[in-house]
Amino acid sequence: MKIVNFAGFRTEAQKRLPSFLFEYIDGGSYDEHTLRRNVEDFKAVVLRQRVLRDVSNIRTGTRLFGRDMAMPVALAPIGIAGFYRRRGEVQAARAAEAAGIPMVLSTMSCCPLEEVRAASTLPLWMQLYIIRDRGFMKDFLKRMETAGIDTLFLTVDLAINGIRYRDRIGGLAGSQSLLARPDRLFDILSHPAWALDVGVLGRPLTIGNVAPAMPNGAGLKQFQGWVARNFDPSVTYKDIAWLREHWKGKLVLKGITDPGDAARAAEEGIDGIVVSNHGGRQLDGGLSSIAALPAVRDAVAGRLTIMLDGGVRSGLDVLRALALGADGVLLGRAWTWALAARGEAGVAAMLAIVKEELEVAMALTGQSDVRALDSDLAITGP
Repeated sequence: MKIVNFAGFRTEAQKRLPSFLFEYIDGGSYDEHTLRRNVEDFKAVVLRQRVLRDVSNIRTGTRLFGRDMAMPVALAPIGIAGFYRRRGEVQAARAAEAAGIPMVLSTMSCCPLEEVRAASTLPLWMQLYIIRDRGFMKDFLKRMETAGIDTLFLTVDLAINGIRYRDRIGGLAGSQSLLARPDRLFDILSHPAWALDVGVLGRPLTIGNVAPAMPNGAGLKQFQGWVARNFDPSVTYKDIAWLREHWKGKLVLKGITDPGDAARAAEEGIDGIVVSNHGGRQLDGGLSSIAALPAVRDAVAGRLTIMLDGGVRSGLDVLRALALGADGVLLGRAWTWALAARGEAGVAAMLAIVKEELEVAMALTGQSDVRALDSDLAITGP
């Protein structure tokens, strides 16, 4: 099947993956209203179509957090991506680097950061949760420093896990034992290509970065329980001050949708924020990321870098986000579907599609440089 946009990768991923894994990445919280709004609200962003401008030399390159990028896009942190393709984070990192963009590696990746870093010529960006075990956190921060990582994305919208009905029905919530879940065993055996690629050849299937803090095992059986026990719902700016004592690189807060929270981040000297609702996987009924962006932009008033995450499915969406005030975007589900569908080649193809879509959208709106878009490019927003 010829794939021309994100939907083709999603369809192929759904066919190839066991359903419990597809539902985990595809689903959101509660009735998934925010998950849908993340995508639908992009369609309400109307752009001006300007003509008779020289668009023979489209420039998509930018620089964020000291990193030159071929386009204002990075791969978002996705947990357990190694369960979607053999050593999935390594494959995705190689594809991102070949496309000239960074990857934000999840704390909950299967491949530990050292393995992913060894596959890259440039340092990664890294995502972090603040957990109760501060000794582990200090050691983990030291590992990042040793790996040359200089930009840390702290996820702040997961004080506790959102309620995700799809996971409770057939996904990663509850027991992961194949003996206790004959339906799970049948699901896996019904997807033999995945079972060989990941289940047999993709080992070790562990949460590599946090394995040192999981003495009773670091696989899917232990994953959800460990998260529930160790994520810290009491985190405030005092904990970010502690983090600053042990992390001297750039710090970005991921999971901001409220203008007051954005203004506070700027006042605290945070280097950047990601306007994000965790892909609709936490609070359902909240604003979509793109709907939250304009007010956040105004509250920040240029004092820090703004990225957006959630609902970005095309290069046209990238331009819409930039027109409403983002400096760049994170792609999440799009690259995970592409990885599951076709591995490293899939992620590379998906990024090439996004870049072409961005270039065409820029040309048709009379824009030649992503760093100098018309200030009134967006006529209306969601």
